[in-house]
Amino acid sequence: MRLRNKKWAQPWLENHTDLVIDQDHAVALKGNWQDLFAKKQPLQIEIGTGKGQFIIGMAKKYPEINFIGMEIQEAAIAVAARKADEDETSLPNLKFIYGDGAGVDTYFAKGEISKLFLNFSDPWPKTRHETRRLTYKSFLKSYQAVLPAGGEIEFKTDNRGLFEYSLYSFANYGIKFDPTGISLNLHEDTDLMANNVETEYEEKFSAKGFPIYKFTGSFN
Repeated sequence: MRLRNKKWAQPWLENHTDLVIDQDHAVALKGNWQDLFAKKQPLQIEIGTGKGQFIIGMAKKYPEINFIGMEIQEAAIAVAARKADEDETSLPNLKFIYGDGAGVDTYFAKGEISKLFLNFSDPWPKTRHETRRLTYKSFLKSYQAVLPAGGEIEFKTDNRGLFEYSLYSFANYGIKFDPTGISLNLHEDTDLMANNVETEYEEKFSAKGFPIYKFTGSFN
């Protein structure tokens, strides 16, 4: 869902380039992202970070990991970054990219990312829009180009159709699944919920009783 334009977003982003990296700068940083963080530690990214609830929650929960939230909408990335900037907890392990996540390999080098999160991506339900789904094979190829052997992708959605499509797409691409990491109703799975960090959409849909689907896969 696209947010309404926010007049404050552009000037705010222009004044916080240390926190939000624009697309051109992100390309130039390929292979050197650790230089931006206070500590060199594993780097994980979320593609389509929205208003930032998940990536901020992860950065707070796991200070021993560096995180990057990617978002193409100006209003959304501004809301997420400002939320992180104003949080009472200092988050030196969190940055944002204001840019297109279509080809993550244009921003990151092979093995530079240890894990990738896809949360509540646009399902693009019409068949003619299949190539826009973030679990389509061309996207999987770009993910493989930045993850190490054994690198993980974690996927969550409320959309059963996208979930089933994505399982098939991942399996067809040769991605291995962790059997214990697949859930057809995440919020009723005590083990998986133990370390779960919610997104805005997840919080909203689960509160209405909708099942949340999740799986974790890894490249060989």
